[in-house]
Amino acid sequence: MEETAKLQLIEDLCFAVDLDGHNFKIDSSEEFGGRNRGPRPKNLMLAALGGCTGMDVASLMRKMKLPYEDLQVNVTGVLTETHPRHFEKMHITYIIKGKNIDRKKVEKAVELSQEKYCGVTYHYKTSMKVTHEIIIKE
Repeated sequence: MEETAKLQLIEDLCFAVDLDGHNFKIDSSEEFGGRNRGPRPKNLMLAALGGCTGMDVASLMRKMKLPYEDLQVNVTGVLTETHPRHFEKMHITYIIKGKNIDRKKVEKAVELSQEKYCGVTYHYKTSMKVTHEIIIKE
């Protein structure tokens, strides 16, 4: 299977992106010659990881018939100080809200995502440390 992203330079460092029929802009900060009209390309890596594993966990919890009120996935990354600047580690925080949440089932869903289903996690683990934590709120 082949995937394609199409990018067209608008002006300065801002690109229009067409990805799976969805359109958005990426740009750089003013400090580096952009105008801050969209997210930075590297930061989209954080969203890719959170989206991939978040969709897995939501789907798996549904299949496990694990009711919950809310699921939030936060991803933080640490960039190297030297060029080429790249993420040397990322940390995922899964926040699940609901009553009587079965922690073992949540842990199983996260484990399956991390070890079996999430291709973004799989790829990132080849080049950086990826860690996670689970927070359950009632």
